[in-house]
Amino acid sequence: MQTKLTLRLDDNLVRKAKNHARRKGTSVSRMIADYFHFIQGDKKEQRIRSAPLTASLQGLMRKSALDEKDYKKYLEGKYL
Repeated sequence: MQTKLTLRLDDNLVRKAKNHARRKGTSVSRMIADYFHFIQGDKKEQRIRSAPLTASLQGLMRKSALDEKDYKKYLEGKYL
C-alpha cells in the first residue's frame, strides 16, 4: 500500500531535487523511497537502477569468444 507524504522544503532544494530526478530518469518520490530503503539496509528493496537508455541497451552485447590476445593481434596488424 502506498501513502502520500507531504514534505516542506526550501524552494531551491525542491527545484534541485526535481532537476536531479529528471536527469536520472526517476521521480523525487522514488529517490526518497530508495534512500530510506538504503539507510535501513533493506536488501530486498535495494536495487541499482540504470538510466533509461542504459537499461534499453542491457543484454544487447553477449560475451564474445574473442579475448585479449585477439585484440592485441588486431592492433599489431593495424598499426605495425
